[in-house]
Amino acid sequence: MNLQKKSFNEEERKIFFSVLKEISKNSRFHECNNYIQHGNTTVKRHCIRVAATAYYIALKAGIKVNERELIRGALLHDYFLYDWHEKLLRNQIHGFTHPKTALQEALKDFTLSKREENMILHHMFPLTPCPPKYREGWLLCLADKICATRETINRR
Repeated sequence: MNLQKKSFNEEERKIFFSVLKEISKNSRFHECNNYIQHGNTTVKRHCIRVAATAYYIALKAGIKVNERELIRGALLHDYFLYDWHEKLLRNQIHGFTHPKTALQEALKDFTLSKREENMILHHMFPLTPCPPKYREGWLLCLADKICATRETINRR
């Protein structure tokens, strides 16, 4: 998903980019460019796409959300800061464990709301057993799966 004028109006783009700037400034978010997520897509690009997709769905479907928290939680949902394609220490399965790691890393750099914490921790539902508590988390789950599928199939 790109942020062309036809996708978002000027005010919506302003909101999105102000949150993206806030997350990018004084954090390790830029390090997400060092890791591949799906296909040839970096973790950073994936997180931006997921945030834009979740925001777009909320706006177009008329789902009332806290826009700032939706975008922040989505941008940080894969803030695990390692290459999950390498053999993991302790034989962990990335899909089950990375939400907790992403939350721990995000908490080192940001003060998160309960909603944002819940979004990050439960974004892999139903792979992980507990569903999100908030609308924002459900939108993140949906957007993440849409983007991951597109990135894997298109290898970009």
